[in-house]
Amino acid sequence: MTVEHVQGETTVETEPEVVVTFDVGTLDTLDAMGVPVAGVPEVANVPAHLEEYAGGETSIVGSLFEPDPEEVNALDPDLIIVGGRSSEAFGELSELAPTVDLTVDNTDFLNSFGEQLGVLGEIFDREEWVEERLAVLDERVGEVSALADDAGDGLIVMTSGGEVTAYGPGSRFGLIHKDLGVAPAVEDVEEATHGDAVSFEFILEAEPDHLFVLDRDAAIGETGEAAEAVLDNELVAQTPAWENGDVHYLDEVVWYLVPTGLRSVETMVDEIDAALR
Repeated sequence: MTVEHVQGETTVETEPEVVVTFDVGTLDTLDAMGVPVAGVPEVANVPAHLEEYAGGETSIVGSLFEPDPEEVNALDPDLIIVGGRSSEAFGELSELAPTVDLTVDNTDFLNSFGEQLGVLGEIFDREEWVEERLAVLDERVGEVSALADDAGDGLIVMTSGGEVTAYGPGSRFGLIHKDLGVAPAVEDVEEATHGDAVSFEFILEAEPDHLFVLDRDAAIGETGEAAEAVLDNELVAQTPAWENGDVHYLDEVVWYLVPTGLRSVETMVDEIDAALR
């Protein structure tokens, strides 16, 4: 079959047996589908349900940014999947085996996510399964959006090395605003991949009703000042979010490392639901 994806079209076998993925989000989805994966990249941290892929019978075929051609070739894969951080390796990997790029567009997250999930459903003959899971997800999104109507506004921040960056509607975490309906406390946050560096004064002036927090150091397994400690200061403490107990520490592994997996997206929606209740 011929599959359309982010970087063009690729002819792939129906229900390929030997699959390599360099996209951890796709790994999450394939695991949920019950599709065996032969090779994965080395990553610093994964959700507990994916720990079995961090070695053992699953081959490590390089990193997210640097594939190991010899390890990939040794598996003789029927299909290679890239996405997000690994998408730049598409050309190199396409020379080894049929390769598809399932990068999700952050500016239209849920629609793009659904399209990429549909591609996997087509390849692995799981179309009905995908339709059912997306229908449930769509219902949950509607429920959270209804809560967001009366929840006030929010600001998304991530801490790393004691510094703070903010993220807006078009960012990698923008589904909180664009898909789940939480009004942004600040409209003009720069839509940079790594966020817009901000001060504690900026957070105070934004006066967010909700503060959604990610700890990058914890996500990648680095030691550093925890997000709770970074934000525990007299400026942030004056925000409505802090005063009302609406500072929400999100699952950084899910949001930062595996944001485009099916179970990850379901978890993300559930976390915002819990935050707004």
